[in-house]
Amino acid sequence: MGYDNDNIFAKILRGDIPNKTVYEDDFVLAFHDVSPQAPVHVLVIPKGAYVDIADFSARASHTEKAGFFSAVNTIVSELGLNEQGFRTIFNTGDHGGQEVPHMHMHILGGEKLGAMLGHK
Repeated sequence: MGYDNDNIFAKILRGDIPNKTVYEDDFVLAFHDVSPQAPVHVLVIPKGAYVDIADFSARASHTEKAGFFSAVNTIVSELGLNEQGFRTIFNTGDHGGQEVPHMHMHILGGEKLGAMLGHK
């Protein structure tokens, strides 16, 4: 699957759709999720055109990768999540529940989070 330049995160990066920015630098844009699943629910997206974490891992430069994870460290620190803990999630592909075809990390925290997945 190729990258879709009209996905909602691409539109947010272009400034076509507003967001509640938490953090931005040369490598990422982080913003509040419009449907939060925890008191703190932030999405972190790379500024490059990557479909998912597998695509990002395969094609991003070392500088982009380091920049992404350095930004995540800054974001969780600025949000005050380090002491009590937080959860990060990359949903990838249909079976992984990925809804937007642009690589993104969810950062959730602000309360004790339950089990990762419900059992059927």
